[in-house]
Amino acid sequence: MAASVQTTLWDSVVELTKCAQDKGSDPLLWAIQLSSSLNSAGVYLPSTEVAHILVSHICWGNNVSIAWKFLERALAVKIAPPMLVLALLSCRALPSRRSRPTAYRLYMELLKRHAFSFASQINGPNWQKTMKSIDDVLHLSQIFGLQACEPGVLVVEFVFSIVWQLLDATLDDEGLLEMTPEKESKWSTRQQDMEIDGHDSFDEKRTEHQDRLRKANTVMAVELIGQFLQNKITSKLLYLARQNMPLHWGSFIQRLQLLGTNSMALKSSKISPEALVQFSSDTCKILSRECKTSTQQEFHAVMASRSMTSSAGKCFGASQSSLWLPLDLFLEDSMDGSQVAVTSAIETLTGLVKSLQAVNGTTWHDAFLGLWIAALRHVQRERDPIEGPVPRLDTRLCMLFSVTTLAIADIIEEEEAALIDETECSPNNQRKEKQVAGKRHKDLVSSLQILGDYEGLLTPPQSVVSVANQAAVKAMMFVSGVPVGSGYFECISMNDMPLNCSGNLRHLIVEACIARNLLDTSAYFWPGYVNRRINQIPHSMPAQVPGWSSLMKGAPLTSSMINALVSSPASSLAELEKIFDIAVNGSDDEKISAANILCGASLIRGWNIQEHTIHFVIRLLSPPVPADYSGSDSHLIGHAPMLNTLLVGIASVDCVQIFSLHGLVPQLAGALMPICEVFGSCVPNVSWTLTTGEEISAHAVFSNAFILLLRLWRFNHPPLEHVVGDVPPVGSQLTPEYLLLVRNSQLASSGINSKDRNKIRRQSTATNLSSVQPIFVDSFPKLKLWYRQHQACIASTLSGPVHGTPVHQIVDGLLNMVFRKMNKGSQSLTTGTSGSSTSSGPGNDDATLKPKLPAWDILEAVPFVIDAALTACSHGRLSPRELATGLKDLADFLPASLATIVSYFSAEVTRGVWKPAFMNGTDWPSPAANLCNVEEQIKRILAATGVDVPSLAAGGTAPATLPLPLAAFVSFTITFKLDRASERSLNLAGPALESLSAGCPWPCMPIVASLWAQKVKRWSDFLIFSASRTVFHHNSDAVVQLLKSCFTATLGLNSTPLSSNGGVGALLGHGFGSHFYGGFSPVAPGILYLRVYRSIRDIMFMTEEILSLLMFSVREIVGDGLLRERMEKVKKTKNGMRYGQVSLAAAMTRVKLAALLGASFVWLSGGLGLVQSLIKETIPSWFISGHGSEQEGGCEGIVAMLRGYALAYFAVICGTFAWGVDSTTSASKRRAKILRAHMEFLASVLDGKVSLGCDWATWRAYVSGFVSLMVGCTPTWVLEVEVDVLKRLSKGLRQWNEEELALALLGRGGAGAMGAAAQLIVESEI
Repeated sequence: MAASVQTTLWDSVVELTKCAQDKGSDPLLWAIQLSSSLNSAGVYLPSTEVAHILVSHICWGNNVSIAWKFLERALAVKIAPPMLVLALLSCRALPSRRSRPTAYRLYMELLKRHAFSFASQINGPNWQKTMKSIDDVLHLSQIFGLQACEPGVLVVEFVFSIVWQLLDATLDDEGLLEMTPEKESKWSTRQQDMEIDGHDSFDEKRTEHQDRLRKANTVMAVELIGQFLQNKITSKLLYLARQNMPLHWGSFIQRLQLLGTNSMALKSSKISPEALVQFSSDTCKILSRECKTSTQQEFHAVMASRSMTSSAGKCFGASQSSLWLPLDLFLEDSMDGSQVAVTSAIETLTGLVKSLQAVNGTTWHDAFLGLWIAALRHVQRERDPIEGPVPRLDTRLCMLFSVTTLAIADIIEEEEAALIDETECSPNNQRKEKQVAGKRHKDLVSSLQILGDYEGLLTPPQSVVSVANQAAVKAMMFVSGVPVGSGYFECISMNDMPLNCSGNLRHLIVEACIARNLLDTSAYFWPGYVNRRINQIPHSMPAQVPGWSSLMKGAPLTSSMINALVSSPASSLAELEKIFDIAVNGSDDEKISAANILCGASLIRGWNIQEHTIHFVIRLLSPPVPADYSGSDSHLIGHAPMLNTLLVGIASVDCVQIFSLHGLVPQLAGALMPICEVFGSCVPNVSWTLTTGEEISAHAVFSNAFILLLRLWRFNHPPLEHVVGDVPPVGSQLTPEYLLLVRNSQLASSGINSKDRNKIRRQSTATNLSSVQPIFVDSFPKLKLWYRQHQACIASTLSGPVHGTPVHQIVDGLLNMVFRKMNKGSQSLTTGTSGSSTSSGPGNDDATLKPKLPAWDILEAVPFVIDAALTACSHGRLSPRELATGLKDLADFLPASLATIVSYFSAEVTRGVWKPAFMNGTDWPSPAANLCNVEEQIKRILAATGVDVPSLAAGGTAPATLPLPLAAFVSFTITFKLDRASERSLNLAGPALESLSAGCPWPCMPIVASLWAQKVKRWSDFLIFSASRTVFHHNSDAVVQLLKSCFTATLGLNSTPLSSNGGVGALLGHGFGSHFYGGFSPVAPGILYLRVYRSIRDIMFMTEEILSLLMFSVREIVGDGLLRERMEKVKKTKNGMRYGQVSLAAAMTRVKLAALLGASFVWLSGGLGLVQSLIKETIPSWFISGHGSEQEGGCEGIVAMLRGYALAYFAVICGTFAWGVDSTTSASKRRAKILRAHMEFLASVLDGKVSLGCDWATWRAYVSGFVSLMVGCTPTWVLEVEVDVLKRLSKGLRQWNEEELALALLGRGGAGAMGAAAQLIVESEI
């Protein structure tokens, strides 16, 4: 019954329309009658049924003018929903546009009137039904894959579909649709069957008129497309389509570009082809360009892109270079020899550059230039570094030429890989082998061209002058067209080179880039790259001399050849592969020689191939088991001479740091552990003779491998749970288990993502590890047993070996060996420990005293030997000199025992149970001779920080004292000679002594420095600087003062000579070498902090202090005299607002610099964990607690606002450093949880659920700043926030009249937020 009533109702609508049409009634009168009739029948308006009826009425039985007028009036008075009518007509008028051009024209007129306003349409009572009808007509959900469950989603899909239909129809009309990859439209833009118009269809005049109308329609369609692209509402809706339908958008843009470059109608329209093409590339700016509300103008102005126009070459810290301050800090921090990183500095630097480029809003040209300048400053800062067990110039040059270049390679290859993937995914993909060149590559070229202007930074250190000159000559000869091979430079000295061929560091940077295919030889033709040309080779080529070119031609490995290859780096991967092949397949002597060559200049200064050299070394340390090997012993024993050569060759501080910078410490540890396990289990009854004539035993191979392994995880640092008293928290997270875990993870994930694939592509196949199987500590039972004993020694005191056990017998044997002279005259030392009185007695010679035991067995007994000796010394049964000499004999017998000696003394110092030793010069060495000089030097070092140095005087004439274990250890280390033979031992003992001394009460470290300075004057600077750092270990107030000095110097808030201009130069200065001003000069505060923070116990305390100092710095910036003067002028001049804006922008620049500094310190000090704690806990707590604005003489409003912006920068920068701006790193996987919690906090405050204690202006500035930075700099982050939270934040921002920011936030929120964003766009038209 109801159905029949409805049928009668709709029939009456048709009858009413036909009757009015026949009578020629006024459309308005018809609309009034129809509306009244429908209202009487209880029909909700606008009605979807009426829309269907009216469109069906016109198409095509009543395709007359008055019927179209009725339809237009029905839309105007809201009888039918306009969007549905337009959808219905698009399916009728578009396909019939050629046979019915008038209908198509009228359809486009209706689009002009009703397709640009949606607010009234999506708020009607019948909207859900209308949505479903539109979706059914256009099949939007099916085509786009998004369910139109929200009005906003349907509006986006509707606008996108309408524009796309017009675009395809226009391309079809101009014969361009065939040029698209699909060669057809996904929309119904063509008639399926031929349709003949009325009787006059073939009238000649009518045909001519229709042809003109069709051409005019095509032009109108083009203009209508342009209108959709330029209209304020629809352009934003199309932006949402671009964000959330990337595949569809890509196809759409291809068609749009085709139209822009080939359309004849476009040339006849009011739309310029350039505007259309520009839209296709600049759509991403639609929302972001308008995201500048009145209260945020200054904030966004500071975020704007800047060029690196300042002359950073004149001084090591220029204003614009401060944008890249975190790079300088990271590079300098990487030089701390006390820390071995398991993460590649290349990976960290890559993420850091990407973060700064995004946050600073600069071009990649500026980012690359900033990185090169920071790396150059890094080298110039320590051209002549102090001596000691610390990384030197070679490590800094590795950072410049190898690490920095590889980081840039990763950044460029990331873009090129994305372009390749985009090309492969595109429908018209045509596979090309040619490498895709992106914009980043062009920016690298331009940055290196500009780099030549920074002459002050490009001056090479003395040790690389000849290499730089050689690079310049190579370019000069290439440009001059003079053909020379690589062997030419091996045959002549620089004295034979052409005149005026002085090279600089840029020449070496370019060579490093060419070697990694980032540049080609066209770089040699850059203006100013070479300063002259030559016509011929200055001297004839001499006879072939030993060198890499001779080797490649087949010359044998003679002694002169080996010396030449050790002293000069390989120039290509092929040369390295040749040496590697000899190391694998050559004779025993050739293998040793090849190992020496790989660990020579190619490893230290082969910057262009350094990463390959490191992989070759690791590969050789892990030789595979031969297929035909059947021996009972490990196959490694047969490789002992070569393995020992490699171990000695990579033992220097610089080598270990270079492995660390390349992120290969875990793989090195994985190669060393099997060597330790095998050779530590061998009885030393077999020896091997090296090519030098030196004999080595299994003990020597084991000791070299074991000492190197221990240096990788800083085993001597006690864990936090065992730290007592004043001992700083120097516990390291690195353990053997962790190193292997990282190693296994690296190998398992290798090649999975594009970044790893790029690295693999750059590597030689010969560098692939022989085994990628995971290994675990359980695979090395002897190493695991020692490690457990080491941990037990730290945890508790020794209880002594059980009488009669093998360990007890070994302890007695070792005591008799190392303290034999004392044992001849008195009771055995073992009595004091284990109760045994066993002694070998007099008459035994040295050879018979040395036990022939595996190294692991000896190491198990060493702690008991040391304990017995130290106990005897404390009771007067052993003199300090005899103790030191005995320990030195033990270390000479088994150098690996040095590790256990370090472990024991480190543990015993923390217990505090030993009596002090009086350093009186009689029993123990005295520091009195130069202790006063050390104190004076420490005061000079810390002069720029304002920190007071405690007096070193012990009071009166009493001698200085040290804890007995420390006194014993320092006396023991003094017995070493500072020569090459002892270097490997001192590289372990030196940092351990520094760490041990720093953990003892003041002034232990200065006393130790004084003692060592008397022994080795070359190390005195290193030790005195180390002593100065301990001032901060024992005084948290001093740490705060140091941090304050860092902020003050960087921001230029004082007038001291060291920091008058602020910036990088004031923060990091010129290092701390004594080559300045005849002794130590005041060390820049940033250098001090980077060498101190690892010893700070309460790292959370540091975060809170940095946050407080950031807020304090904002107040100081505003209160600065110059700014205060400018603010006064604002009140007195007519053009004061412009002047005031300049002042505010200047303040904002310094605020951002303060935030950069604070974020860098937080990230460097505590890494990912500390950053996450800051964002999740510290910042919310700060806002909730009371932080009212201090009285600033009328500037409190600006202070409050700038504090909010400073916190926003601070938080976002910290997050980008820890998580990255994208999702390419492993750390980014931890971002979503913390970010969601923080955004939930922001939304809860805006909802009124959380009360704040801070100034409201600070809160508002923080929220708007944080959201702006997320939207503009880290859009990937927005996608990880729940849509509901985004909507709540958007609502709060709109309440602050931040409409554009609210829209930008939702626009970046993904498909889930698209509906809300579209609704906000639509509502903005009201």
